[in-house]
Amino acid sequence: MGDSNPMTALQAELARFRKASLHTAVRDVDKVLDLLIQAREQIANAPEPHSVSLTMTKLQNPMMAGFEAINGDLKEVSKAQRTYGKALDKLTPTWQNFPQHELPTDYDAMASHPNLISRAVAMHLLREGQFSAASTFLRESHDQPPPTTTTSQNPPVSPGPDIDSLQSQELQEKFANMYSILDKLKDKNLEPAIEWARANRTELEARGSNLEFELTKLQFIWLYKGPQVNGLPDDERNGRAGALRYARDHFPPFQATHRPDIQRLCASLLYASNLPASPYDSLIAPTLLFEDVAASFTREFCSLLGLSAESPLYLAVTAGAIALPRLLKYTSYTKAKRTEWTSENELAFETPLPRSMIYHPIFVCPVSKEQTTELNPPVMLLCGHVICMESLQHLKRGTRYKCPYCPSEGHALDARVIRL
Repeated sequence: MGDSNPMTALQAELARFRKASLHTAVRDVDKVLDLLIQAREQIANAPEPHSVSLTMTKLQNPMMAGFEAINGDLKEVSKAQRTYGKALDKLTPTWQNFPQHELPTDYDAMASHPNLISRAVAMHLLREGQFSAASTFLRESHDQPPPTTTTSQNPPVSPGPDIDSLQSQELQEKFANMYSILDKLKDKNLEPAIEWARANRTELEARGSNLEFELTKLQFIWLYKGPQVNGLPDDERNGRAGALRYARDHFPPFQATHRPDIQRLCASLLYASNLPASPYDSLIAPTLLFEDVAASFTREFCSLLGLSAESPLYLAVTAGAIALPRLLKYTSYTKAKRTEWTSENELAFETPLPRSMIYHPIFVCPVSKEQTTELNPPVMLLCGHVICMESLQHLKRGTRYKCPYCPSEGHALDARVIRL
């Protein structure tokens, strides 16, 4: 006698549907492939022609049994799909029996982290040089801290870093120094930036940064082109003579690491009378180089403070504004269809962010259709195809695997983990 409760019937059919997996069909297909591979090897190594026909004759019955097993597996899966679909159709008129939940879009992930929000705002103001506004914000945040919201959607968490840990006076002085140097760079004065790079040479070299050489190189170019670009006097301190003197005084520390660049720069002095027709004209372009070196200086200055080159608050707000139209459209659709996301930890659609905002490359395994993680990294097979580690484990037969996209086979230990 059937169960009169549609929900109970649906749960029973769902349990049967989960048991009717395609894994059994895949195993039976692998058995058929193994039979064909063995037959191919026997035929290739057959000592006499009549052995080929004998091998083919022996292969007929196992192959027929294998195909019957595969068809039976597929029929079980198809039957489970049909019965589950019928049970779901019976339940459709009584959708009110499903428990009602708020959509995950109503979840405020930052409601339980007020300190992090205040910290991000304060850091943004400091990074933008709004020191007075930052001081006022820090003082008011200390005197009137925002309440921590705790609901079923926002469970309590351990408190984040206290906003008082921001050493606002020290950071203000550092950022004030950065903006002072950037203002000098806008006025084509490179000396403050060069002095800062020299003072932090050890830290910059540890990061593999070429900032000090790029600044020194730009100073050489600026002296070289000064009489033509900004009307500097062509004397022993400017022009070709001044650039040569500057190169002798400041290029030697970079001989070991930038010798080819130094040689090209010095060789360009020979073409000073006809530089536009020389092969070094594109090398000497101070106007564009000043913009590049200012961006490099900002990036390296922030990195030594343990900060990103751009404000995280700016990036978060900009990325959110880009994603908001699609998010609102998807929310309206899910509410109209009375559905919800299957995962609260990721979006149900891709957000078209610009390349400048993409920091962590994502690889989706073509076999499992899941994103790779640290525990499930992407691996490259010997044939060059890339899948995730879990998919490789499922494909293994003993210690060997067969690529799901080409006839290549190999040992699982030979697959190489890829670091994106």
